[in-house]
Amino acid sequence: MFKRICVYWNKPAKAAYLFLLPSLLTLFMFAIIPLFGSVIISFMNLDIYFSKTGFTGIHNFIKALMDDRFWNALKNTLIFAFVEVPLQIVIGLLVANAISTTSFFSKMSRTIFFLPVICSMAAVGIMWSILFDGTIGFIPYVLKQLGFEGLTFFRDPDMAMGTVIAMTVWKNFGYTMSILVVGIQSISTSYFEAAKIDGASKVNQFFYITIPCIIPNLGFCLITNLIGSLQVFDQVYVTTQGDLNTEPKH
Repeated sequence: MFKRICVYWNKPAKAAYLFLLPSLLTLFMFAIIPLFGSVIISFMNLDIYFSKTGFTGIHNFIKALMDDRFWNALKNTLIFAFVEVPLQIVIGLLVANAISTTSFFSKMSRTIFFLPVICSMAAVGIMWSILFDGTIGFIPYVLKQLGFEGLTFFRDPDMAMGTVIAMTVWKNFGYTMSILVVGIQSISTSYFEAAKIDGASKVNQFFYITIPCIIPNLGFCLITNLIGSLQVFDQVYVTTQGDLNTEPKH
């Protein structure tokens, strides 16, 4: 019996399901089930203790659409996404192109740039909050010595958005860089050798060889970064406690 089972699952088509099973179970438990759960909860009225439950239909959606805070949050999220994503991809692409060689310096640089990616966003937010704090922060102190006084990066509505975007790009561009480095290293060197013979400059090689050859990598980075930016929460809550209004307070 055991031998028959081994023979059955030893076929490549069957064995593939065994290798996929752990990932599928993880995806099902932590993505698909919560997704359907969120959809069901959105049509219900319940408290945090689940003591009072009831079906409300689309009342929750109507209530959200009539709330000014929803539209303000949507506006800020869209502004964040459409500034942060292109900025992260451009910086990641330029850095990846500069350190895509196999030298020791390039390998060390890639490691250093990738370190913030594995750090918790909450920890990064706390670190940046301290660095940019108007009272004890190092950055405001240096700027004050240069004549720029009264800068409160995470407390000023005019500066909070830009500071949060800068922090997010600093933390995450290493991920984009690593994906693009792999794409650049997979390009055949014969393309660049032929371009050199034809007298193409480094800039022309970058725009006419590197970028066209890594379009799939750029597309992957665009989609994943856009999804992540539309789910932004941690950095905003930690640094501004959610108060990221773009209109100045009076």
